[in-house]
Amino acid sequence: MKNTLVLMLFLIMVFQSQANELSKKQPNIIIIMADDMGYGDLGSYGGIQNTPHLDQLAQEGLRFTDFHSSGTVCSPTRAGLITGRYQHKSGVDGVINANPKHPSHRLGLDPTTQITFPQLVKEQGYKTALFGKWHVGYQERFRPMHFGFDHFVGFLSGNIDYLSHYDRMEKYDWWHNNKKVIEQGYSTELITKHSVNFINKNKDKPFVLYVAHEAVHDPMQGPNAAIQRGPNKEQSPKDIDKSAVFKEVIQALDTSVGQIVNAVKLAGLADNTLIIFTSDNGPMKLSSPGPLRGRKASLYEGGHRVPTIAWWPKVIKANTVSEQLTISLDIMPTIVKLTGAKLPKDHQLDGIDLMPILLGKPQGPRELFWRNGGFKYNSTSFETKDMSKAMRAGKWKLIVGPYYQSSNLYDLSKDIGEQKDIASRHPEIVKAMTAKIHLWEQEIIPYLPYKILPNKKMAN
Repeated sequence: MKNTLVLMLFLIMVFQSQANELSKKQPNIIIIMADDMGYGDLGSYGGIQNTPHLDQLAQEGLRFTDFHSSGTVCSPTRAGLITGRYQHKSGVDGVINANPKHPSHRLGLDPTTQITFPQLVKEQGYKTALFGKWHVGYQERFRPMHFGFDHFVGFLSGNIDYLSHYDRMEKYDWWHNNKKVIEQGYSTELITKHSVNFINKNKDKPFVLYVAHEAVHDPMQGPNAAIQRGPNKEQSPKDIDKSAVFKEVIQALDTSVGQIVNAVKLAGLADNTLIIFTSDNGPMKLSSPGPLRGRKASLYEGGHRVPTIAWWPKVIKANTVSEQLTISLDIMPTIVKLTGAKLPKDHQLDGIDLMPILLGKPQGPRELFWRNGGFKYNSTSFETKDMSKAMRAGKWKLIVGPYYQSSNLYDLSKDIGEQKDIASRHPEIVKAMTAKIHLWEQEIIPYLPYKILPNKKMAN
C-alpha cells in the first residue's frame, strides 16, 4: 500500500512537471490594435502626445520602425490580421459600410471559406477572446463567434459613440457574444475591463486575446464627453477643442495598455506572454503621421506605416529597434508558430513568422503589396473602376494609378517622406515592380466580390 502511494505521488509529480513544461511551450499572445493611430502619435516615435505606458512598453520591448498595416482603412486590415492572408482573398477589399443600403453592408468574412487564428489555436487547447471592434461583417453569419472566439464583447460597426454605444446609423451596437447587451461605460474602459477579467480568469490556461480598441477613431469623445448618438444624445459645445479631446482619447488608450500589461504581470504571466501593439491604418486628421506623407486611406507611407511594439520579457531584448520591413499579415504566422497550431495542407499564409526578428536575427529583403479603394461602386452595382496599387521592395516604394497621375517611385532610405519622385531616373525598376504588382493582382482578383471595369487612365 505504501509503495502504491509513493508511486502515485511520483506519477502526480511527473504529470505536473510535464504540464508545467507544456505551459512554457504554449505562450500567451495578446494583440492590441488601435484605430486610426498615426506613426507620429506616440512619445516613443517622436510624438508629442502623453503616452507613458506605451512608451514604457517600447522601453521594455522592441519598437518597429518599418511595420505596416495590410490595408489603409479599417475593415481590410482586420480581415488580413485574422486570416493571415492579403484581405482581398477573403473578399474584404474595402470598408464594410454601416449603411444597410450600401452594397458592401451585405459582405463580410465567410466562416465556411476562411481559416482564422482563433480557430487554429483552439485546437491546441487555447482560450480565445475578442474585446472591441469587429468591422468585418454585420450579418449574423459573419459575426465573431463563428470564427473561433470563445468570448466576444464589443461592436460590429466601424465606430460607435464611446458612451451610448450607438453607431453612425443610430443603431445600438454593443454585444456579448451573439446578443445585444446594455452595458454602461466608456468603450475604451469597457474593452479594458473585459480584457483584464479574461486574463485573470485564464491565467492557468494558454490564451490568445485580441484587444481591438475604438480609439483614436471618431467620434472624438473623452470619458466625460456629451453623448453624440442615440436617444439620449446631447448638444456638444460649439467651442469644443477637439485637439484637447483627442489627448483624452489617446491617454485613455494608453492607460488601457498599462492596465493590461499590469494584469499580465500581476498574474505572473509576463515571462510567458507576447504582447503586440499596433494600429489598423494611418492617422485620421487629429493624429500625426510624423515624418511620413499621407494619412488614413492613402498609399503613401503615412497611410499604412504604423507604430508597432512587441513586448515579451526575457525573450525580447529590452529597448531595441527593428528596421525590418514587416506587416500586420505577419502576426498570424507568428501565432501559428508559437502555439504549434496546424495549418491545413496547401493553405499558404502571406506573412512571415516574426520571432526571428523579435530575437534580433536579421532577415533578407521582401516584397509587400497594397491595393487601395475597394467597394467604390454605385448604389446597386458591384462593379468598380480599377484601383491604385503600391509595392515595397526593400528600400523602393512604387505607387501606380489611377488616382495618381503617373507611376511614382521613391527611395525610402533617403526619402522617407516620399517627396522626390525618381521614377524617370529608374525606368527599369518601375517596369519590374509594375510587372510584379500586376502578377500579384492576378492572384487576388478571383477572390474579389465585384467586377473590375477597365480604366484607360491607369498608369503603367
